[in-house]
Amino acid sequence: MQINLSDARKREFTASLKKLFQDEFELELSEFRADDILTLCLQTLCPAVYNQAVQDVRHHLQSKLDDLDGEIYLDG
Repeated sequence: MQINLSDARKREFTASLKKLFQDEFELELSEFRADDILTLCLQTLCPAVYNQAVQDVRHHLQSKLDDLDGEIYLDG
């Protein structure tokens, strides 16, 4: 799965990375290096976060479906 960011979002994230490296490590990142770090994060971290989110939603929906039996069942 490939995650595509809009140009504006990409600029926002690379600016955040540059600020983080400057503030925390006193390192100045070029736009190229910040873009490489962002690409690495998107390729390694995002699929795991996405998969976890899908599992969380699946679990939540399943619990709602399980509750539905008790809500609509009429003892007759």
